[in-house]
Amino acid sequence: MVEPTIVPRAEHTISRHDIDPDALKVLYRLHEHNFVAYLVGGSVRDLLLGRLPKDFDIGTSAHPHQVKKLFRNCWIIGRRFRLAHVKFGTKTIEVATFRRQVDASPGTPEMEAAMAGPADVIPPGEPVPPDAVPSRGRRRTDDLIIQRDNSYGTPEEDAFRRDFTVNALFYDIGTFAIIDYVGGLQDLDRRLIRCIGDPDVRFLEDPVRMLRAVVLAARLQFTIDEPVLDAISTHAHEIALSAPARLIEEFYKILRSGHGEEAFRQLRATGLLREMAPEMTAGPAEPLWRSIAAGDRYRARFEGAPDSLTSAILAGTLLVPLGLIGRRRYSADALERRVELGMLPISRRDVERLQQILSLQPRLMDLRAGPRSQRGLLHRAVLDEALTWLEIHGDQPDIVAHWRTLQAEAAANPQHHDHDVAADSGGPPSLRRRRRRRRPRRVPGH
Repeated sequence: MVEPTIVPRAEHTISRHDIDPDALKVLYRLHEHNFVAYLVGGSVRDLLLGRLPKDFDIGTSAHPHQVKKLFRNCWIIGRRFRLAHVKFGTKTIEVATFRRQVDASPGTPEMEAAMAGPADVIPPGEPVPPDAVPSRGRRRTDDLIIQRDNSYGTPEEDAFRRDFTVNALFYDIGTFAIIDYVGGLQDLDRRLIRCIGDPDVRFLEDPVRMLRAVVLAARLQFTIDEPVLDAISTHAHEIALSAPARLIEEFYKILRSGHGEEAFRQLRATGLLREMAPEMTAGPAEPLWRSIAAGDRYRARFEGAPDSLTSAILAGTLLVPLGLIGRRRYSADALERRVELGMLPISRRDVERLQQILSLQPRLMDLRAGPRSQRGLLHRAVLDEALTWLEIHGDQPDIVAHWRTLQAEAAANPQHHDHDVAADSGGPPSLRRRRRRRRPRRVPGH
C-alpha cells in the first residue's frame, strides 16, 4: 500500500471552471450515487500546466453496467476491458472503471479501446452481457476468471497500471484535491517523462507506449528519462507488432497536435520512425519537414484541433511530399489504388478523397476562369477540404480569400448560385419538366 501525495484545493491551480461542463455532469452524478469519481490522466496534467486539455477522461469505482444505468446517453465499448462512453452531441466523455495490472493479460484496455469495432459497441437501451457484471453471493470458478479478466481494482492499482507518471494524476470531485500515487507531480516540476514501473516490461506490454513517450515529450517540451530512452533503443523493432490501423491513427493525432514536426523529428532520432515508415527517413527530407511544419502553422491558429484537418488532408501532408500520391487517375483495380506508408495502410476512402482534393487545385488556382465557371465549383462536396489544403500547402492567401468570399456570397444568395449552376449545366434554373397531357380515354360506343 502506497501512501499517496494529496494536494488540497487551496494548494493547486485546478478550478472547476476549467473543466468541461459535461465532464462535470458525469463526475457529479457518479459522486451523488456514492461512487468514487476522479478526473484522470492527461486532462489533470494539462490543467496543472495551464493548457487546454484535449479530452476529459474519468476514472470511477462504478462498473460499466452501473455507469450505463446512470446515463441514457451511454455506449459500452470493448469486450474484455469495457469502457463507458457518455456522449453529449459530438463530444464523448470516456468513463473507465479503476483497473489493476494483470501480468498475464494479452492486452491492455488502451489497446482494446483503440481497436474496438462495431461488434464491440453496446448502444443505449441494450443490456450489458453478464460477464461484465460482478457476481453476487457465491462465486463459481468461471466467475473468478471473468473477474480476473476484467481486472477491476482500486484507484492506487489503477494509477500503477498507467504508462507515465505525469498521466497518472487524479482530481477528486468529492474533495477537489489532487491525488498522486506515483510521483507525477514531481515529474511535472522536473519536466520529465518517466515510465511507471520497468520501461522494458511496459513497452513489451504495449509497444505504442514508446511512440507516446516521444510524442508527449515533444508536445510538452519535456525531457525523456534515460531508462525510457534506453528501453526504446532496445525495443524499437517491437513497434512493428502493433496494429497498423492503430499506428496510423497515432500519426494523425501527432499531425493534429500542432507539434508534428518536433514529434516526427524525435521519432526519427529514436529509430521508431524507421521501423514504422522508412520512407520518412530515406531520400530528401526537406519537402516532408516543410509540409509537416505548414500543418503545424495552420493548427496554431486554433485553440483546439479544427474539424477541417480531416484524415485525407493529414494523410496528404505525409504522402504528397514523399511522392507516394499525385494527381494521376487511379486504376479500377483496388490493389493498384492501394497506398501504404511503410507498414501503415491508408484507407481507400481517404486516398480517394485526397485524390479529389488534389485534382481540384489547378481549377482553384485559375482565377481567369469566368464567374459562372468559378461559381460552378461551389457545389463540389470536396471544396472545403480542397480550400483547406490550398490554405495549408498552397501559400496563396489571396486565392483562398477569393474563394471564401465566393462561398459567403453563395450562402447569402443561394438562388443566384443555383441559377449559375443550372446555367453551367446547360439548362434554365427552375424550368420544370413539362408533363404530357393525357388524351381522354375513348369509351366504346361513343
